[in-house]
Amino acid sequence: MSSTLATATPAWAIPDYLEVHDGHLNINGADALELVRKYDSPLFVFSEPRIRSNIKRLKSAAASVEHSIRFFYASKANSNMAVLRTVLESGIDVEVNSGGELFKALRIGFRPDQIIFNGTSKSAGELDDAVSAGIYAINVDSIYEIGLVEEAVKRVAASTGQVAKPARIALRLVPEIGTRSHLGLQTALLTSKFGISSSEVLEAFRRSLQHPELIHVCGIHIHVGSQTPDVEPFAEAFRSMWEHLMAIHRETGHTLEHINLGGGIPVNYLRDRSQADQLPKHERDMLGADLEPAVVLAEALRVARESARAAEAEHLLDKTAILLEPGRSVIADAGQVLTTVLNMKQRPETGDVWLLTDAGYNIMLSMNNYKWYYHTISATRAGEPHESSYKVAGPLCDSGDVYFDIERCGRLPDYRKLPANVQPGEVLALLNCGAYSLAQMFHYNGRPLPAAVMIREDGKADLIRKRDTYEDLLRDDLW
Repeated sequence: MSSTLATATPAWAIPDYLEVHDGHLNINGADALELVRKYDSPLFVFSEPRIRSNIKRLKSAAASVEHSIRFFYASKANSNMAVLRTVLESGIDVEVNSGGELFKALRIGFRPDQIIFNGTSKSAGELDDAVSAGIYAINVDSIYEIGLVEEAVKRVAASTGQVAKPARIALRLVPEIGTRSHLGLQTALLTSKFGISSSEVLEAFRRSLQHPELIHVCGIHIHVGSQTPDVEPFAEAFRSMWEHLMAIHRETGHTLEHINLGGGIPVNYLRDRSQADQLPKHERDMLGADLEPAVVLAEALRVARESARAAEAEHLLDKTAILLEPGRSVIADAGQVLTTVLNMKQRPETGDVWLLTDAGYNIMLSMNNYKWYYHTISATRAGEPHESSYKVAGPLCDSGDVYFDIERCGRLPDYRKLPANVQPGEVLALLNCGAYSLAQMFHYNGRPLPAAVMIREDGKADLIRKRDTYEDLLRDDLW
């Protein structure tokens, strides 16, 4: 169904990455339709060059400020082993949120001193694994958890018959800062489940310094939330953390090694703004955010230096590294979902044309949970005008499995714009699907999970996740 109709370069295109070749979507030199023919549909397609480019952007931001900066990739965004290997080879570190993610990070080759462990509800086994590995930092989420880490250190020492080696911990604080992100992605409010509140900070530090033979407090950690469109919350959070650091030093003499600003650097999901006016303004601002990491770092350091000068504590700032935990900004726009139109129908009563695909929210959970917008194009006719309106939906036996806002909450466009006369068999592409999709897949409706490929620097596609079979659906069941 390819067309020779020529148009200007589409707004969603990214030179040398997402392009139109022979009318088809081309990803780093790989034809999307050929990928579907070889690996079936639906299909995740990741770009190794784009991951490396996104990490290079972060490292360039760090180089633009005169301070010690470390990046820890938030593996919860996508912990596929090929993705982790690319992150490792690109020269940054990793943040994990479970024993499973810790296991994967160590297995792929991250050194223990490259790993941070986050989480609100770490099990005894997970803490034992983190302590045994000797990771860079365990971010503790409550005063109670300090004792849990101490007990883990004792258990590990007893099991090995060696003198206990203190575990490195950082205290996760909640700075009580709101952002213009999605409410479900805000983690810095007292109403969230995360962190130690400001009124408990000094008590937490006093408690954590009681047993230096068991734990060493190396830092403090905050996270204002994901997809934060403005620099001010980052700066205000850093100011708050810096003031806590100075207060702790004044009271205890203890000097912290780092302040961890967490993640939240946004991705521009609205590179193509052809349907942006169908989103409410706050959604447009969030989804279309274009905040540069260099701006975040520069503003955070500016407010910290102001506070440091006022308190004559610049020597403390010089000794304090800044850590960030980017996830979405590394992997989101490096992944696409290719899906095939399997069925179509027309509603005479409404005039709607429905396209029914093989990709549902079981492989893109945020589309249902957060009504997240993934710009959709025709991979088959990528170069043609996308001006015809369609209702687009997935295959699940669930009314929420649609690419629009069925509850009329006004978060998503009611229709998707695609070329005229789309027919079954055409391949569509949902862009910017790299984060929180592959990692959150599940077997709803007994659907085998799709394959994933990684496009390499030379345009070669490597299988990085095999497609499930029906037998895989039975693997863990006992009867």
